[in-house]
Amino acid sequence: MSTTRPCSPGDRGPEPSGASGVSEGGASASAAAVPAVPSGGRQVRRLGFDGESGVVPLARDFTRQALYAWGWLPAGSADQRAAAEDVLLVVSELVTNACLHAEGPEQMELTCDNKVIRIEVSDRGTGQPAPRTPHRAGRPGGHGMFIVQRLCLDWGVVRAPGIAGKKVWAELGAPA
Repeated sequence: MSTTRPCSPGDRGPEPSGASGVSEGGASASAAAVPAVPSGGRQVRRLGFDGESGVVPLARDFTRQALYAWGWLPAGSADQRAAAEDVLLVVSELVTNACLHAEGPEQMELTCDNKVIRIEVSDRGTGQPAPRTPHRAGRPGGHGMFIVQRLCLDWGVVRAPGIAGKKVWAELGAPA
C-alpha cells in the first residue's frame, strides 16, 4: 500500500521548523549516531547525510548499530534474523531510491517501539515513489518499492506544504 498523507499513521505530525537533524534530546546528528531518548517506550535515532559519500552503506551500518542497541540483534532465532535483515534491506532500498531519483537523501530517522520499527528517509525530490507495475521479476532494476511494499506493514510519502521534497516512510513488524 502506498499513500500520500499530510501525516502518516502514528506520526507525530510535521516537525516544527528547525527540528530537522535534531534528536529528541536536542543534539545535532550529522553522520554520527545520536543515542535515542526513550519516550513512552519509543526510541528514535537520526542520521544526517549532509556532505557524506557512500550513504547506502553508512545508512545500513547506522541501522545495524540501532538494531543491536534495541535488541533486534544478535538474533536468537531465524525469524528474528529475518526481521533484522528485512529492516536492513528496506533501509538500503529507501536510501538508494533517494540517491537515484531525488538528488540524494537528507536525513534518515529510525523509530522503534515494542511492535514496529519505522524508517523515514527525507529528500528534496519531487517524484512519487511507486512499485513498478506490472512487476517483472526478470527485468533488472526498478524493484526497490516492490520490495518495500512486500516486506512492510505499510509505507507512504509525507509532503509538507510549502517545503521542497518529501519523506518516504515504511513500517515493519518487530520480530516475534
